Formats: sequence, structure tokens, C-alpha cells
Amino acid sequence: MTTTDLSVVVPAYNEETRLRPTLDAIVAHLRADPGRWGDWEIVVVDDGSTDGTTRVAGEAAAEEPRIHVIGGGGPNRGKGHALRTGVLASYGRRVLVTDADLATPIDELDRLDKQLTSEGGAAAIGSRAHPESRIEVHQRALREWLGRMGNRLIRAVAVPGIHDTQCGFKLFDGEKARTAFADSRLDGWGIDVEVLSFFQRAGWPVTEVPVRWAHRAGSKVRPLDYAKVLLELGRLKWRTVRRVDLAVVGLFLLASVLLYKNLWYDLDRGYLADSMQDQNQWEWFFAVTADNVAGLRNPLFTTLQGHPDGVNLMANTVMLGLSVPLTPVTLLLGPTVTWALVLTLGLTATACSWYWLIARRLVRGPGVRSRWAAALGAAVCAFAPPMISHGNAHPNFLVLFMIPVIVDRALRLCDGGRVIRDGVLLGLFAAYQIFLGEEPLLLASMGMLLFALSYALVRRDVARAAWRPLLRGIGIAAAVALPLVAFPLWWQFFGPQSYKSVLHGDNAGNSPLAFLEFSGRSLLGQESRADPLAMNRTEQNAFYGWPLIAFAVAVAVRLWRLAVVKALTFTAIAAGLLSLGPRFRIPFTDTVLPGPWKWLADKPLFESVIESRVAMICAPVLGLLVALALDRLLTTPVRTDRAVGIAALAVALVPVVPTPYPVRERPEIPAFIADGTYRDHLGPGESVVPVPIPDPGDAEALHWQSATGLGFRVPGGYFNGPWGPDRIGIYGASPRHTSNLLRDIRYGGRIPPIGPNWQAQARADLDFWRAGVVVLAPQDNQAALYSTVSKLLGRPGKWTDGVWVWDVHPGPSPDR
Repeated sequence: MTTTDLSVVVPAYNEETRLRPTLDAIVAHLRADPGRWGDWEIVVVDDGSTDGTTRVAGEAAAEEPRIHVIGGGGPNRGKGHALRTGVLASYGRRVLVTDADLATPIDELDRLDKQLTSEGGAAAIGSRAHPESRIEVHQRALREWLGRMGNRLIRAVAVPGIHDTQCGFKLFDGEKARTAFADSRLDGWGIDVEVLSFFQRAGWPVTEVPVRWAHRAGSKVRPLDYAKVLLELGRLKWRTVRRVDLAVVGLFLLASVLLYKNLWYDLDRGYLADSMQDQNQWEWFFAVTADNVAGLRNPLFTTLQGHPDGVNLMANTVMLGLSVPLTPVTLLLGPTVTWALVLTLGLTATACSWYWLIARRLVRGPGVRSRWAAALGAAVCAFAPPMISHGNAHPNFLVLFMIPVIVDRALRLCDGGRVIRDGVLLGLFAAYQIFLGEEPLLLASMGMLLFALSYALVRRDVARAAWRPLLRGIGIAAAVALPLVAFPLWWQFFGPQSYKSVLHGDNAGNSPLAFLEFSGRSLLGQESRADPLAMNRTEQNAFYGWPLIAFAVAVAVRLWRLAVVKALTFTAIAAGLLSLGPRFRIPFTDTVLPGPWKWLADKPLFESVIESRVAMICAPVLGLLVALALDRLLTTPVRTDRAVGIAALAVALVPVVPTPYPVRERPEIPAFIADGTYRDHLGPGESVVPVPIPDPGDAEALHWQSATGLGFRVPGGYFNGPWGPDRIGIYGASPRHTSNLLRDIRYGGRIPPIGPNWQAQARADLDFWRAGVVVLAPQDNQAALYSTVSKLLGRPGKWTDGVWVWDVHPGPSPDR
């Protein structure tokens, strides 16, 4: 193969008027200094021109035999195809690619050549973004703005650190250029990004060089080409995805689908058996948010339950960060589909996010073995028993994919690089997480603070270098986030139906035994042993099992020399102690000791936290320790150590493998509601009053609403709202005498003598609820409830479409 010193590749499409001056300028420049440029060639690639480009190039080649013309006559394939063809046809030890308009003058080649020769790099590329570059003629403002935005996106997605990928003036090492272009697949404008990305992955240095540049009229870049570049970026990003990463994501999705397979099997009638009333509540949240968005109403408030006072939706866990963008899904497919999608894909996304963080920050290398170690650690983070417990009913504690992203951005701040950019992004990420779940963000912040403090004690040198950029970045993040969340948070804490704190009772802390026991949903768990140690099956916030705890202790001892292990160990111990609550009992004794939570229990924000949830911080700690351990086990040269370690890890994890969620059949919606008969019994502004009044123990009426288009309001409900003059937070609406009476009778209470006082109280309560119709659906203790309501209203009910009905709105009715 003949070798030349320099090849100049010029792609050309319909360049009849500009090509000859460009070629003359290049030839003149190269001829002027033969000692510097040596043997050279110019490769012109005609990319299917329909004008006289081929003729012009041929005339130039006839006068200068070192000009070679390729193509002509075929279809236009795009700049990428032309560049690839020209570079692969070149023989130069150095290869310059330049646009046919010569927007960067050919004499700027001297700068690029000097940079490539003196630094011994692989590529020197012209950069209009370099502070020393000189832009002699600017593009139109819109095109220039689009270019800047595109370059930012390109840096974020494909080539971090390169500020201008699209300047058409680049000098490459010849062999490396031919290797990169041979690997390329893009035919359009995105090939510059693809080739530079190849150089970065190969570890070949790329240097941006300041150049002179002037916009030339007749640019071939059209507005639609910006969209095409975005599509090509997607293709490029897809090509860089490792097969092992795809396998891991696929496994996470498969695991999530298997866990919720019973729910997906029958979305119309399936109801997560251990969700209590939370599935009804969450479906209602998704439905009312979609209804508010579609109706251009305030998404932070509604009177559809808790009528007439209403519900402060920002003060409840409606997950606006998902419920709003998923509005089309809810409107088209229904809130149950949204509920199932959020649980299944949210759990998958959380696992993938932890995998990304662990692979990026913790394991020792990019190899396949380390990726599988990261995958197992991420699985522990996302599928740990507390996560599975909340997967019954609390998507705000299951969908945590933003937490690893926030952790990574905080770590970038500690690196002290681009503090402003990272601070802005941290603020945006934190603001979005607030609209996914505030309490998980608070717990994550606690975990990050515990880790940072303990790591700073171990690595004071790192702490001294990191604290200034970290604090500065946090300040920037706060400045970005607060304007975005100020009004929603004001509405949450001071708006209609806001409250001060939520009462959870005295049994909200973990028992020390809860850390060693298996969850009822774990492979070797027994509900009879787990249930007494938790508030309910949606709040099993520890339950890691003694084998996993023992394995984590062994890892901590074995890898104690690592600062990260010391910090993780302290974080887990501190979180575990805090989760015990303000006081706890030593197992198997009557000794009660104060817990460290007592110093936080009455503080703002913390006063509403269920303290046992602090133990969820231990889940990512255990996942990170598992990833560290497996990463080292897979690379240890001693087979016996590897076999024993992997066996111990299996013993630790197999018992806590989660099992599919059980599903029960949900009650049928009465035809009176499903068929819309209720509308004949309601006047403007009136509500349907189910018997008993909906509350956190029986919120089936919320399903009636969400499944039938939210056509009516109900008193009571399942939400957090204020109670009493101090506006203490409670679950459900403030109780009234009639609602208390009907609830007690529903659960077997004695019917008191119903006289004028009770009837007057019922009338007052119905007036407060602005009742139009009272509805008694078939249920336990139906006869006692029917008798009570009939006595309260002074008349019997009417059996209508599967329910007992009492018309109570003003005006004549068949019941009166």
C-alpha cells in the first residue's frame, strides 16, 4: 500500500460553485510548504450531487493528479457516508477532513498540525467553542442557539468534555482515523460524534484547537437535520450499550414482572392482598391527578373525597412527578394500569439506577465480572425485604430511581470539577424527587449525611479537599430547587387542608429482632413470625434476615481496610439504631432503653416520619457491601476462597429472595354506581354518602370513583388531613358523630337507642357533607347498618340497582 504524509478528505454534495475555490486554496497551501506537508493527496467524495460537482472535481483532478474523485451518479447518502468513504480510501499518515465550503480557512491546518505533532495526540479538531477562536461571520441567532444546545446534549450523551463536535475541520492520526471510520455506522451529520466517541472509548486523546471560522451562505444543514442528529445520537448511544448491561436490565424487568404477575393477570379484578386500602387510594390519586390535568384544574387540591373540606394533594403522596406525565395512560387505560405500570417499571428503574451507580462508582473495573457484581448489589438495593414490603402499597418508597442519581451528583461535587453545572443538576434532581416522594428524599439525605460524616473521619484528606465544592454545590442546588418547589411546598404546609404532623402511635419503631427475622414475602419467611414485629405488612422496614446480616459483618471485617467499608458500616449501624424509635425493648427482657430517635422525634419534618423506615437506609448499604464482596471474589486467584465466598453469599441471599405478591379478588362495583344511576339522585354540589363513611379501613368508595370517571364526591376517605384546632395530621377526614356510629356498627358494635338527638345529629352531618343520597352496599353487618340508617333518617331505604338507597337532598323524592 502506498503511504502519503497527508490526506485531505472533502465531502461534496451540490457544491458546483464552491468546490473549485476550495480545492484551489487547499492545493495552493500544500504546495507552498512542500517540506512540511511532504507527499499529499486530496480525496473528493461526490455524495450523489445533481449539479456539476462531479465535473468541477474532475477538472481540478485533471490539472492536479494528486486530487482523487470518488462517487458521482449515485443517490445522496449523507455526510457520514461520504466521510467514511473518503477516509477509508485515504493513505495518509495524517488525515484532514474539511467541509467543502472551507468555513475554516485551510491555513488553520498549521495550528492543528502543530498540536498533533507537538502533543503526540490522536486527533486535533477545530473548535468554535474554544475561548481563543475567532468567529468572523456568525450564523443566524436561532441556528447558533440550536448548535449550542445540540453540543451540550452531545456532551451529555456521547462525548463528555468535547465542546464542539460539529466544526468541519479535523486532523486525525491516519491509522486511527481509518479504524474509527471503519467502525462507524451513521450516514448523517452524527458521524463526527460517532468517530470522536470511538476515540474516547479507545483512550486516544482528542484536543480542541482554536480556529478562525466564518459562516458561509448556502449551508446544507437544514432545520430538520437537527432532529436527524438527535435520532443518530440515539443510535450511537444504543451501539455503546454493553450486552451485559442489556442482560442485567432484562433480568431486573423480568424479576419485577414475576413479582407482580398475579396483578397483571387480571387487572380488572385483581387487588394486592396485603395492600390493605392503599391500592384503592393510589388508583384514586392517579385518577384525580389525570382528571385535574385534563380539566386544567389545580393538581394540588380536590374535593372529590373529604367533601366538602377537600384534600390537600401536595400534602399527600400523589407522586406528581409520575402521575402528571402518566396522565395519558390513566385517561386511556385506566388508573389500575397506571398503578401496575408504576410498581413494575418503577421497581425496574430503581434497580437499574443502583446498578448504574455501583458500576460507575464502586466496583473495580468495566469488565463483565465486575458488572455482574454491580448487578447483584443493585438487586439487593432494589429488591431488599423493606422495598418488597412497600411494593405492596407504597410506590413512593419503591420508585427510588432518582436517589442513586442524586448520590452520584453529590459525589461529582466532591470531585470539585464543574461545580456550577453539577449544583444546578443536583437542584433539578432534588426538585423532581420532591414530586416523587419527600420522605424518601429525607431518608436518603440522612443516609448520605451519615456516610459523609463517617467517611470524613476516616479520610480527612479527602474531606478537606471536598467540603468547599460540596457546600458550594449544595448552595447552588438549593438556589435552583427552591423556586421550583416553593409554591407547592407552601401549599403543602400552609394551604387548604394542610396539617402540622402525622400521628403514627407509639409502636412505629423497629424491634431489634426485626433485623434478623425474614419477611413474610421472603422465600424462607413466615408471616406468623414477621407480622408481630411490624406495624403491618406494608411497613416491614428491616427483615434482612440473620444470614445476610452475618455476611455483611464478615465483609466489613474482611475489607475493613477500605475507607468506604468503614463508612458504610457506620451508616448501617447508625440507621439501624435510629430506626428503633425513641425507646425500645431489649428482646426477651422487660428492659426498655431510650433510643437516639428521641432527639429527632419532635423536630420539624422528622415528627411525621415513621421511624422504622430509617432502617431502609440499610438496604443500599447491604447492596454496596455485597457488590464489593462479589467483585473481589470473582477476581480472586484462589479458587477455594472464591467458592467458599460465593457459597456464603448464596446462603445469605437465597432466604430473602422475594416471592410473587398475592392477589385477592376486589369487590364488584354496585350497578347503582357503575351504571350512573346515582346521577338521578344528586343535585349540584351534592355528594354520595356511602355507609359506612369511607375511611382508611374501608376505602372501597374511592374505587367506585376512580373506576367510573370521578363523577361524584364522597365525604370521608383515605388521605392525610388536619384534625382539631391544632391541625394535627390524621389519616382520613375529621370524624363526625354519624361516621363514628356507622363505623362502629360495621365492625360489630352495639346499636344504641336511636332517638331525636341521634336523628338531629345525622341530619346535621348530612347537611355538612352536602349529601344527596345515602348508599348502603352489600357487606358484613349489612342488616344492622340498614336498621341504623333507616332509624336515623326516619324511613326505610329503597333497593335500587344492587344497593339500599336513601334520597336525602332537598326537594320531593320517592322516599319521603
